Amino acid sequence: MGKTIAQKIIAAHLLSGEMVPGSEIGLRIDQTLTQDATGTMAYLEFEAMGVPRVRTELSVAYIDHNTLQSGFENADDHRYIQTVAKKHGLFYSRPGNGICHQVHLERFGIPGKTLIGSDSHTPTGGGIGMLAFGAGGLDVAVAMGGGAYYITMPKMVLVKLSGKLSPYVSAKDVILEVLRRMSVKGGVGKIIEYGGEGVKTLSVPERATITNMGAELGATTSVFPADEITREFMAAQGREKDFVPVAPDADAQYDEILEIDLSALEPLVACPHSPDNVKTVRELAGLKVDQVCIGSCTNSSLRDMLRVAAILKGKVAHPQVSLAVAPGSRQVFSMLADSGALTDIILSGARVLECACGPCIGMGQSPNSGAVSLRTFNRNFEGRSGTKDAGVYLVSPETAAASAITGVLTDPRDLGADPAIEMPAVFSVNDNMIVPPATEAEAESLSVVRGPNIKPFPVTEAMEESIKADCVLKVGDNITTDHIMPAGAKILPYRSNIPYLSKFCFAVCDEAFPERAKAAGKGIIVGGSNYGQGSSREHAALVPLYLGIKAVVVKSFARIHCANLINAGIIPLTFKNPEDYDKIAEGDHLRLPDVAGRIARGEPVILRNKTSGAEFELVAEFSERQKDILLAGGLLNYTREGNL
Repeated sequence: MGKTIAQKIIAAHLLSGEMVPGSEIGLRIDQTLTQDATGTMAYLEFEAMGVPRVRTELSVAYIDHNTLQSGFENADDHRYIQTVAKKHGLFYSRPGNGICHQVHLERFGIPGKTLIGSDSHTPTGGGIGMLAFGAGGLDVAVAMGGGAYYITMPKMVLVKLSGKLSPYVSAKDVILEVLRRMSVKGGVGKIIEYGGEGVKTLSVPERATITNMGAELGATTSVFPADEITREFMAAQGREKDFVPVAPDADAQYDEILEIDLSALEPLVACPHSPDNVKTVRELAGLKVDQVCIGSCTNSSLRDMLRVAAILKGKVAHPQVSLAVAPGSRQVFSMLADSGALTDIILSGARVLECACGPCIGMGQSPNSGAVSLRTFNRNFEGRSGTKDAGVYLVSPETAAASAITGVLTDPRDLGADPAIEMPAVFSVNDNMIVPPATEAEAESLSVVRGPNIKPFPVTEAMEESIKADCVLKVGDNITTDHIMPAGAKILPYRSNIPYLSKFCFAVCDEAFPERAKAAGKGIIVGGSNYGQGSSREHAALVPLYLGIKAVVVKSFARIHCANLINAGIIPLTFKNPEDYDKIAEGDHLRLPDVAGRIARGEPVILRNKTSGAEFELVAEFSERQKDILLAGGLLNYTREGNL
C-alpha cells in the first residue's frame, strides 16, 4: 500500500514506535524554531538539561511577539535569547526581521524535513512540504538537545482540491471553508494533506496561509506537496539547492477525503468568537467596521501585501476606520518599498506597523470598546485583541482592504475588476538581520545575560500516591489557552516570570481564580470538550502548576495542551462517561485514590466526590513514556534522570 506525504516523512524520521494510528511514535527533528513569547522559558529549560550545544541540523530563535518595549522586560528577554543563541549554536533573527513563520518559509524551510516550533502555527512550514508541528517549549528544548519528539500517530485526511479560485477569492477563504466543514476540533488526531489538480493553481504563500490555519482545526499538522511551484519559490529565494520533490504515492490511502471545488468558493468571514463560526461575506455585508488589521503569520506575505496595495491604490480608508498593515518580514517590507506598493499603502491612510506579530497577539492596536474589527489573522478568541467586548472577524486581505475603503463589511467582488499583480521572479535577499552562532571554540568564553524579570522554572515534584484536592475551577467547552493564560501587551512581558504571570491565570473566566487556587494549596480543574485549544504556549500548563493544580479532568483535550500538561507533571484525565461532568461542582472535595499506582499499572483512575458522594472512572490512557514523565513530576525531571 502506498504512503501519503506525511507517512513518507514520518517513516524517514521514525526513531521509535509503529506507524499505527493511535500509538505513540518518536520522531527525529531536523529543525526547531522559537519565538520570544515562548522562547525564554524554552531556553531556560534547555540550559537546565546541561546540553552545551544544539544537536539539530538547524535551530533558529526569532524575536517577533514581545516587540513592544514599554519597559525593560521585553528587551531583557531579547538579550537573554540572543546570548543563549550565540553560545549554544542557534541562529538569531533580530527584532524587526520578521515573523518567525514567514521568515522561516523564506530563508530556512526545506521540503521533506521535520520542524517543531514553540508556536502553534509552526505548521505554516507545510506550505513548502515540511512536516512541521507546534509544540510546547519543553518538547522543543528536548529536540534541540538531540531527543526525539513524541506524538500520537495521526490518521490521514486528504483535502482534494479541484478548479481554480475566482477573482477576489483567496487562500484564506479556502481554509475558512475547511474550518466551516470540520470545526475547531475536527482535525484532532489527524494530519491534513492537500492534493488534487487544484493544488497546482496555488502559490507557496497561498499554501502556507492554508497550513497556518490548520492549527485552528486542532490538527496535528497540515502539508502540501513540494512540486514545481515550490521549486520556483525556493529558486526565487536563492535556495533552489535545498529543493526536494515531495509527493504522495499514487495508491496512497487516506482515512478521510474532503473535496473542495476552488471555483465554487466565495469570500468568507469567521465571526466572533471562533475561527469555525464561518459565514459568507454576502450574508453580513453592510456591517459597520471600526478597525481593519492586515498582517500576521497567516496573511503577511509579499503576495498578500501586493494584493492589498493594488486594492488600496488611489483610495483612502474610510474616516471611521482605523487601518493597520504589518508586512510579515523585512524582505516583504523592503520589496514593497522598492516596487512603490508601500507608497500606495501609506497614502491610503494605513498605519504601517513593524514586521512582527503585533495586534494578532494583542501587542498593540486594541480596537475601541464594542468595536467590530476585521483582521486577516488566525484567531478571534474573546479578549485576544486586548478589548474584551470587541467583535473580531477573520477575513482575507482582499475583503479587509475592500472593507477599509467602504467602512462596512464588503464583498471585494463588488469593487469591480480584480487588479492584477505581478510577482517578482527573484526576491530581494538580505540576511544581515540574522545573527549566526559562535563556533564551539568561541562559545566557551561566552556568557548568557539574564535580566531581573527572568525567574526559574517552577518546582516540580514526583506524583503523589493519592491526591486530595478541591475542584478550584469548573469551565465549559472550547476553553482556549487564551482563557487559561491570556496574551496581550500587559501580560506578555512576564512570560519568563511565572509567579507574576500567575495573577492573570483564567482571568477571562474568573478573576478570583488565582487567589482561590493559591489559598487552596492544591487543586483540580474540571472542563468540557476541546479543553486547551489554540496556542502552544506551555505557560497555560506551567502557571497552573505554580498555582498547585495537580490534575485537569475534562471531556476531551486539544493535542498540544494535553502534551504540555504531561510535560509539566499535571495529570490530564478524561471522563469515561461525559455525563459525569455534571456530577462535580466548583468547591467540591475530590479524591483520586492510588492515582500513581493506577497510572503505572495502566488502570482507569477513580474519582471520588466526597461532597456529593459520587464515584466514577476516569480515562488515563498514557504511553509508557508518558507514565514515567507523570510519575517523575514532569518532563524536566524525567530528562534530568538521563532520559533525553
